[in-house]
Amino acid sequence: MHPTAQFLNYTPAPLAFGTSGLRGLVKDITDLEAYINVKAALRYLLSIGDIRAGSTVVIAGDLRPSTDRIMRACARAIVDCGCQVENAGKIPTPALVFHAISNGCAGVMVTGSHIPFDRNGIKINKSIGEVLKSDEPGISREVERVRVEEYSRTATTSAFDAAGMLKQAPELPALDHAAEEAYVRRYLHNFPSGGLSGVRILVYQHSAVGRDILARILRVLGAEVVTAGRSETFIPIDTENITDEQLDRLEEFAVDAETRGEPLQAIVSTDGDSDRPLVTAVIPAAEIKPGGRRVRFLPGDLLGIVVAEYVRADAAAVPISANDGVERRLRERKVLLEKTKIGSPYVVSALDELRAAGNARRIVGWEANGGFLTGSDIALDNSTLVALPTRDSTLPILANLFAAANQSISLSALWDRLPGRFGRAGLLDNFPVAASQAILAQLIAPGDSIEVEVDGAGRVFDRSRAGTLPTALAAGLAEDWRQRKATLMRFFTAALGFDEIVRINVLDGVRIYFNNGDVAHIRPSGNAPQLRIYANSDSQARADEIVELALREPDGILRRLERAFT
Repeated sequence: MHPTAQFLNYTPAPLAFGTSGLRGLVKDITDLEAYINVKAALRYLLSIGDIRAGSTVVIAGDLRPSTDRIMRACARAIVDCGCQVENAGKIPTPALVFHAISNGCAGVMVTGSHIPFDRNGIKINKSIGEVLKSDEPGISREVERVRVEEYSRTATTSAFDAAGMLKQAPELPALDHAAEEAYVRRYLHNFPSGGLSGVRILVYQHSAVGRDILARILRVLGAEVVTAGRSETFIPIDTENITDEQLDRLEEFAVDAETRGEPLQAIVSTDGDSDRPLVTAVIPAAEIKPGGRRVRFLPGDLLGIVVAEYVRADAAAVPISANDGVERRLRERKVLLEKTKIGSPYVVSALDELRAAGNARRIVGWEANGGFLTGSDIALDNSTLVALPTRDSTLPILANLFAAANQSISLSALWDRLPGRFGRAGLLDNFPVAASQAILAQLIAPGDSIEVEVDGAGRVFDRSRAGTLPTALAAGLAEDWRQRKATLMRFFTAALGFDEIVRINVLDGVRIYFNNGDVAHIRPSGNAPQLRIYANSDSQARADEIVELALREPDGILRRLERAFT
């Protein structure tokens, strides 16, 4: 038992890194736990020379009810590290990061992003951008050192009470609007004033921290903006999982707004910390077929294609789970594409590598949730969009609206020009991590190949490196992959509608490409006992069917894999 068992009246639940930042239940993010993690992260940044003693650290947060308390604990940690606190208030995560990078400062964002209000999180950024996976071991070591220091104190000498809360929580410094204003200027300077004139847009505000900033930017750029759905209670919006119920609500907003004014062209919103966009086109009532919706949602991975084309990108990075329509479109446009593991730190690392290679000048990245990153400065018609290598929601919203407005077409007509690829995802919950790992061990061949292609003659080619020609594998390695293909086809059978397997990618899980264009991707969750399935197809019905075939109880594909290999 740790020495502090007599000091604290609860058992601490240490925060852990997820795909991006620290997350946990609010009840577990005590002031002490927040303090330990922020103090440790800043000590790490001091140790690598990213910041210096006396440096300013910018802090901001989202609109969750727990955020203010956690921000105060983080501020105490900043001060106790010998740094200065700049209070940027309640602003989007990309606004904090943009301001911090521009001024060579570290940043602390208190946010749980899109997850429910009973959870929250802390996201640290370095003075040059996001904390990467390569930084996490060093931060974790510092966390353990700080934890020992704090746990070794007595009830009298500790700044925290038995419940892990600060005995005297500091007041935050006076609000500084510099970060918010810099973020607004970024878009007002890079998009033409009045460019959205004549476009009527509804901003679904809910509890998004950027709800007023987004409406302000759109109005200054010429749009007529109406707002709806503002909530003082936190509403989790996951832009990667928009439900039929949520689309029904957006449709109600559209119908109500049109009874009080002219027709709408779009409804836009973001998730809780406003780094992921939600964009729907509003279809004129006269064009709706019986049973059809007035609103059309475009998933974030396809939304990103429009943004990449708007800024004329010549290199991009996206997670391997993205809709393969991205790969098809960028190949057509001769844009170099790097596929990464899932999580923004992996995308950021890929952007760094693309920039270091020196073969591209307009480098971008995005995730399936729509969060868009710019890895290089990008020259636009009359300005330069400065790099912002972190997820952002405003750029994809504006780029889609301006792309349609510049061509005098509707958003829906713009999206009709994208590849006709459809996606679906699902998961089995409470799926043991050991079982997931056992399945992967049977489906991934030994060796360094990340992606292989199997032709009609059974030859196996390594196509792991983007932008290079596939190379034939040696006989032994080729046979290993042929065996893995045969194993997979025992489960993804012709009787279930699956065609011959032509490609396998094992960058993050096992992604299977079939000759008829179907895609199935099996991947364990990175931080939960879940086994996920992603599907792409030429029709929504088939993508839905692939997921249903995988998840069906008790004899779906994933359960059959579990029984076979565990």
